[in-house]
Amino acid sequence: MSTTSLPDLGQRAKAAARLLATLSSSAKDEALVLAADRLSARSDEILSANASDVARSVGAGASPTVVDRLRLSEARVVAMADGLRSVAMLPDPVGEVVEGHVRPNGLRVERVRVPLGVVGIIYENRPNVTADAAALCLKSGNAAMLRGSAGALESNRVIASSLREAIGKAGLPADAVLLVEDTAHETAVEFVRLRGVIDCLIPRGGPALLSMILEHATVPYVLDGDGNCHVYVDAAADLAMAERIVVNAKTQRPGVCNAAETLLVHADVANEFLPQMSRALAGVVLAADERARPLLPGSRPATEADFATEFLALELAVGVVDDLDAAISHIARFGSGHSEAIVTSDLEAATRFVRQVDAAAVLVNASTRFIDGGELGLGAEVGISTQKLHARGPMGLRELTCVKYVVYGEGQIRQ
Repeated sequence: MSTTSLPDLGQRAKAAARLLATLSSSAKDEALVLAADRLSARSDEILSANASDVARSVGAGASPTVVDRLRLSEARVVAMADGLRSVAMLPDPVGEVVEGHVRPNGLRVERVRVPLGVVGIIYENRPNVTADAAALCLKSGNAAMLRGSAGALESNRVIASSLREAIGKAGLPADAVLLVEDTAHETAVEFVRLRGVIDCLIPRGGPALLSMILEHATVPYVLDGDGNCHVYVDAAADLAMAERIVVNAKTQRPGVCNAAETLLVHADVANEFLPQMSRALAGVVLAADERARPLLPGSRPATEADFATEFLALELAVGVVDDLDAAISHIARFGSGHSEAIVTSDLEAATRFVRQVDAAAVLVNASTRFIDGGELGLGAEVGISTQKLHARGPMGLRELTCVKYVVYGEGQIRQ
């Protein structure tokens, strides 16, 4: 694939997409199971390639967050294979009749789910995205055109070739999965301008990648944006529950987009809760506003930039607010529209938070870490959309389809 031009890869993807749109669920499921088996069989090869990628990134001075996203382990390869099997078990959205009605003239009108066509995914590090995205695209009848980063190239090559081998063995077009191996910036720009080839582009990466998409893309795209997520501890919160939620949301895996980056605490419980959190968050760098700092020994002064930052590390901005309205206003100002949580036993406060906070996901008494395709029962996801069209939140199978009208008549003509 490395010697093939991008336009040629695009035409191969389009040809595969036409065939994939007609496949039965059973054919796609068989290919996914074979692909899972193939990933397992080539686990040692995948890990060896990944070790080379990791060593190269560490040598280049990559941050711990970048290395964590890049690194695979036996458990993560098993999780990739299990992810393919779980997608195979999900209901196939293609062909689903979303709604239907009969017109007075006898015309039967239906809206039916159909594949998007060619889904382009441009992503950084995370070689697991190669398997997850390919699985979801295949099950939803789309061709996956994947452009990963240079840092994960060796891992992506082995994973993609494993998937292609299995898909071909199942009698499906191997070009259902195509990896763009040229990782030059110029190729990335060309990739996002493949109008007439890519039907939907999904970027997964940091601010530089998203800026490039906004500047250069000429194909329709869905932004998988920043995750500047908040946890608000209300005056009516169970503080023991709040501690568990905040610790999990911040520390369980800090380098991912659904990790909490800001803690907001109601003034009525701040004196009790913040010293408790200072102990519970040992090892986390805290940037606190002037009301929170006296309650958090060792914290540094928080700036507006801290509250606007997706740290992706063991750092947390902390602020004290006077009431629910102030918390909602803070989130409206600094949030990125990803995932926002409230901890409270007050039903009215929870209801207002859910209604007034504008985000792809809002949680009540639960960690932001649950905003993930697998955790929400989608099997896997190709990203988490922080925009409002055509998808919002974790993008699973249904979000990789659109609808078309199908009209059945008996010779009717318009008068």
